[in-house]
Amino acid sequence: MKLSNFNFELPKELLAEYPSENRDEARLMVLNRKEQTIEHKKFKDIIDYFEPEDVMVLNNTKVFPARLYGNKEKTGARIEVFLLRELNPETKLWDVLVDPARKIRIGNKLYFGEDESLVAEVIDNTTSRGRTLRFLYDGSYSDFRMKLKELGQTPLPKYIKREVEPEDEERYQTIYAKKEGAVAAPTAGLHFSKHLLKRLEIKGVDFAEVTLHVGLGTFSPVEVEDLSKHKMDSEEAFIQKDATEIINKAKQERRRVCAVGTTVMRVLESAVSSDQTLNEFGGWTNKFIFPPYDFNIANCMITNFHTPKSTLLMMVSAFAGHDFMKKAYEEAVKEKYRFYTYGDAMLIL
Repeated sequence: MKLSNFNFELPKELLAEYPSENRDEARLMVLNRKEQTIEHKKFKDIIDYFEPEDVMVLNNTKVFPARLYGNKEKTGARIEVFLLRELNPETKLWDVLVDPARKIRIGNKLYFGEDESLVAEVIDNTTSRGRTLRFLYDGSYSDFRMKLKELGQTPLPKYIKREVEPEDEERYQTIYAKKEGAVAAPTAGLHFSKHLLKRLEIKGVDFAEVTLHVGLGTFSPVEVEDLSKHKMDSEEAFIQKDATEIINKAKQERRRVCAVGTTVMRVLESAVSSDQTLNEFGGWTNKFIFPPYDFNIANCMITNFHTPKSTLLMMVSAFAGHDFMKKAYEEAVKEKYRFYTYGDAMLIL
């Protein structure tokens, strides 16, 4: 499979700038791999496809307000700083992206907040847009983190051209988000409402939680035609013992194990034992899944509609089958499904 196999024309009007008014009222396309059929439903209808003791695996990562705006010393130029990952809590070192990057060199200082109560010094160049910053802050570590939260904005994707609104803080978070550390939401989970989760629970569906702190690696463009040469950025992930027990039991009993999102699928496939069961996991994964690929744990997947040439689309292709995925996407465009973060959803059985 080559990069060019994953290109398609996406009309601009299908990019969702806002979510459905009710989370579970988004449209749902249901793909049945065995029957090669496509159905059109609402997301809340997902309950009809699950039986008692089937398992849904959720990514409980929580998005933090990772986008800051500062001013460069002397010139006062406005600089966007996107926090990627904390390298050292004690010295307050962070990997970040800066924009416009050409203006930011080692030794520059950036000032944040109207009172300039937070300062950062550029200490390294990591990539064309990447920098390492050392934040200079006198207070305690918890005060520093509070200051980042206070100054930060919800990190909506760049394609959403409107300004961030106060409602986005809640809209851009799954209702089961717990473990802070992501710079982007695991978007398949945004469709679940409290009411829908309760109905699934009452039906007897089991839930297992894993954590993958979504970084920008998930969304970095693939720029090589030969997919085997693409390198994913690493993202931090965790699977606890109780989750492995729930998932392995369901797998053993041949029940449905549904990965809610590509991030869940990546962490599950990063922790497979030699006998195809799930291990506990704590560390970093740079797992890149593209066709052909044999999936070991989940036999069902919920996902959004993704960008052309993205690693997310490649995983969906590997799971659904490339031709079936292409057919589904052609239908999605024709039927005006909404794409990306705040868009509609797909269930692949």
